[in-house]
Parts: sequence; structure tokens; C-alpha cells
Amino acid sequence: MSRKLSYSVDDESNDLIKRYEQFLEGNGSGYFDVEELESIVDFYLRKGRTKDSSGALEFGLKLHPGSSVLKTKRAKIYLVVGDVQKAYRILTSLSDTGDYELKLLKVEALSRLGRNKEAFMLCQNILDDELDDIDNVALDLAFIYIAQLDFETAIKFLKKGDKYNDKNVDLLFELAFCYEQQIDNEKAIETYNRIINIDSYTSEAWFNLGQIYFSLQDFQNAINAYDYALAINEDDTLTCLQKAHAHFQLGQYEQAVESYIEYEKSAFDPWQANLYIGESYEKMERYDEAIQYYTKSLDEQPENYDALTGMGICLLEKEMFTESLKYIHKALELQEDAPDAWVYLAEGLIGLDDPEKALVAYLKSITLDPDQPDTLMAIANICMDNGEYETALQYYLAAYDLDDTLEYVDLFIAVAFYKINNITAAKLYLKKAVAQNLDATKLFFEICPDASEMDFLQ
Repeated sequence: MSRKLSYSVDDESNDLIKRYEQFLEGNGSGYFDVEELESIVDFYLRKGRTKDSSGALEFGLKLHPGSSVLKTKRAKIYLVVGDVQKAYRILTSLSDTGDYELKLLKVEALSRLGRNKEAFMLCQNILDDELDDIDNVALDLAFIYIAQLDFETAIKFLKKGDKYNDKNVDLLFELAFCYEQQIDNEKAIETYNRIINIDSYTSEAWFNLGQIYFSLQDFQNAINAYDYALAINEDDTLTCLQKAHAHFQLGQYEQAVESYIEYEKSAFDPWQANLYIGESYEKMERYDEAIQYYTKSLDEQPENYDALTGMGICLLEKEMFTESLKYIHKALELQEDAPDAWVYLAEGLIGLDDPEKALVAYLKSITLDPDQPDTLMAIANICMDNGEYETALQYYLAAYDLDDTLEYVDLFIAVAFYKINNITAAKLYLKKAVAQNLDATKLFFEICPDASEMDFLQ
């Protein structure tokens, strides 16, 4: 999510719109000159109010029926609503007397009709005619292609403008944006740094720079950029939130909490801020504080899956299994197909010494997401305790295939092989277990006391 400098409509434009709307309500003068009507039409177009824009245009043509400027606006409206053929017919019917907007609209119509060579040639002609303002003309041309997601062509014109004036910040913002869309992060970073070198107080450039670093998982540089943006505008809540996310990703949970709390003060959705704070405390294993913020989040947004599961996890860690299951069941009512919630349910049931129901929950989770080595291990452990050694072995091996670094997985596979009398395989995996943990042999014989040490250690 990038941001650019934005400009509001000036007071004069606001006064004009107010006067026009008062006229529509039956108050005030009904005369507006062509330039005023042009501004009114453009105002409504910028707001996405094409119907109001068309109404203002028709009114204007009644007052000034011969105005080519207003007829050009009609073509512009047709382009906005997607009737490119009608727009182009109007544009070609108007005499080209050097009207700049007319030329730009022709470029847009031609490019949208797929007549790219003609459009590009017209662009070159416009640039040749406007030699004193090439950077801004190039920017206008680039806007046409950006709107059509043709970032490659937009970049060509932006580079032309940049050669003419390498201090045009508006142009550089668009150039950086195009590089971002092409996933050319190196050039985007370079361009935002150019903007900062021109004006180091441009908070939008610092924010966008932080966003690129964040997307690259370079969270420390992202934080540095966000800090500069906040130094310029300390009330920028979005930057504050992103900074908190970056601290969280770095495991800097204390700093994340500080930024999340700052964000929460003016957040539109405080329930989400409280959720983030709860998650940070959970990561720090400060479960009482996590529960406090998860509760606040749920008070504001009761159907909040993440806060419900967060509460469930914290209560599991506090061995409050019955209370934990209440929240996990509510979470599953919201998202029945969430594999992690089924795992939390199983863990709560294990805590309540109900392994059979836990097994059902684990199996449900695996059907939803087979790529869970820890859950496969948990299923295997229950099967092992039930004396179902063949089944346990299948799940241990499945877990091993996904992650052969799981703690004690080699040891448990060795035990399972021993239980089904496959001594050769049991020895092989026990040797692997010992290579990982010297205590594996001792643990093996504690689990399998009837095994012959002589056979296994020779």
C-alpha cells in the first residue's frame, strides 16, 4: 500500500460547486461561464459522480451550445463510463486548435481502442509541441497508461520527463509507483530516496520506502523509514501500525506493544489493535496480559476468530482446559474448517484426559491440512498409547517425511518398529536418534524395557 501526495480542491472550487448546487435547488443565479462549467464537470468526475457530471455538461451546452471545450468534456465522460467509440467520434469531430486536453483524450481513446502506434505517435507530437513543460506533459501522458495498467509505457514517458526536470517530485512518485507495480524494488527504493533527497520532509516517501522494505522482510530498515515518517507526522496512525507490525515480525514484542498502544489511541477499529497487543503478550508468554487484551477485543468484536483462539491458547498454557475449550468451540462455530482450531481443541481434550475425543479432533485437523508434522506426531502418540503400533508407525513416518528434525521422531519410530518386531529397522532409527540426542538409548530402554541391550548396542 503506497501513498502519494494528495491535493484537495481549493476554496474557490468549493464555492463554485456550492453556487451551482444552490442553483439546482432553485436558489441563486443560473449563469456560469464556460470555464466555470468545465470546473464543475471535472469536479463531479473526480468524485466518481458521472451522472451529476453529465447533468452539468448538458446544462452547460444549453448555455454555450458552440463550446468545443464542453464538447471535449462530453468525450471525457464517455471515456469514464467506458464508451470509447463514442468518445473517439466526438474527439475526431472537433478541430484540433492546440487544445491540450483534447490531445490527451485522443491518446487515451486510441490506446484503449488498441491503436497503440497511433497513440504513441500522438504522444510524441504532444511532447514536441510542449517543449517548455516536458516533465509535466510526460506526467500527464503517463497517467493515461497507468490507468490502463500499462506501467512499461508509463515508465518510458516518466523517464523522458525526468531527464527534462529531475526535481519533479510528483513525477518521481509516479515513477516509483510504476517500479513497485513491476516488482522492481531496487529502482523503487532508489526513486523514493531521490524524492527524500529533494525534500526530506516528504513523509509519504518515507512511508512508501518503509512499505517496500517491509515487503522484502527487511524489517529493521522498514522501522527506520517509518520512524522518519512519524518524526514528520507523529499523528500518522497507519505508519504507527506498520511500525508495530515490523517490530512484531522481528520478535521485538515489547516495542510492538508500545506502537500498537499508540495506534489504538486513534484507531478506527480498536478491537483489532487490542488483538495485536494480545498476540504480542502471548508471544512473550505473558498470558494474563494477553487475556486482558483479547477480552477487550472480544468485547468490541465478539465474532473475532483470532481473539477467540488467542484466548483459548492462553488458557491452555495456564492449564485452564475447561475454560479454554469454551473459546475454542466458539471459534469453530465461526470457522469450522480452521485446522489450527481443531488442534487447540485436541490439546484441550488431552489436558482433560480425553485422548479418544482428542484423536478425533486431530484427525479432523489433518483432513483439512495434511501438512502438519506436529499434529501427525500427536496422533501417532495416541495410537502408540492405545497399542496400535502399526498405525502409530504410519503417522510417525508421515511426520518424519514432512520434518525429520522433529524432537524424538527417530526415537519414536525406533520404538514403533520394535513393537512390531522389526528389529533391524528399530536399530537403524535408534542410531539416528542417538546421533541427535545421547539420551535416546536410555529413553528407548525405558519405553521398551524388555528389549535386549546386548542386541541393540552391539
